Amino acid sequence: MNSGELMVVLIVAIVMVTSIVRARYGYGRSGRFRDGNPEIDAHGRAENQRLREEVSELKERIKVLERITVEKENSLAKEIESLRDR
Repeated sequence: MNSGELMVVLIVAIVMVTSIVRARYGYGRSGRFRDGNPEIDAHGRAENQRLREEVSELKERIKVLERITVEKENSLAKEIESLRDR
C-alpha cells in the first residue's frame, strides 16, 4: 500500500469513527450536545414553545384571511348575479 492509499484509508476511518461517536453521544449538527447542558435544553424548550405559539397565531391569521376571501368571493358572485338580472 502506497502513502496515497494509506492516507485515503486513514481519512475514511477518521470520518467513520467521528460519525459513530457523534451518533452514540448525541452530538448534533449545531455543535452542541442535545441532552448534556441544562441551559441549552431550557433554551431549546423555550424556543420551541415560542415557535409553537407563533405557528398558532399564524394559523389563526390564515383562517381570518380565508374567511375574508370567501366572503368577498360570495359577495362578488352576488353582485355579478344582480347585474345579470338587470
